[in-house]
Parts: sequence; structure tokens; C-alpha cells
Amino acid sequence: MKLVPLFDKVVLKQSEPEEKTESGIILTKNTQEKPKMAEVVAVGPGGIVDGNEVKMTVKEGDKVIFSKYAGNEVKLDDEEYVIVKQSDILAIVE
Repeated sequence: MKLVPLFDKVVLKQSEPEEKTESGIILTKNTQEKPKMAEVVAVGPGGIVDGNEVKMTVKEGDKVIFSKYAGNEVKLDDEEYVIVKQSDILAIVE
């Protein structure tokens, strides 16, 4: 199966959360922060959204930082993804 986003939506594959702090403390699942960095897996075509034209500026393979509570989590073929609006993406990491 394949996820194909519509309009200004972007499918992201989240980075794995850190399991250890820089000082060596091991974090349990409950204390790990939700990752905010992800890789773009699929990009919608853009178009007219809420009366405004949206041009897609991210592309597949980009590493991005997105809003912490943005999007909808989806599980497909034992993989977890987040579908967000392009406006929920804060930056592209180069």
C-alpha cells in the first residue's frame, strides 16, 4: 500500500526518539519526547486550499522539523507516519 496525500498535505516518517541523553542517562518510553524531526515521504499536489493558492515547497527526501502536536498519526504496513499540512512544517534541515 502507498499513502498519496491530497491538496497541501505532506506524509512524514518520524525520526526515532533519542533513547539516551548526551550525559548517558537512558530514557524510558514514557520520558522520551515526541520527535519533531522527520523525513518527507510523499507530498500532495498543492492547489487551491481555503481560497488561497498553495505551492508545495517541500519534496520527497527532505528532512524537516514540524510542530510538536501537528498532524494525524497513521499506521500502514507496520510503519508509522504523520500526515501534516505544509504550514505545520517549520523548517527544512539542510
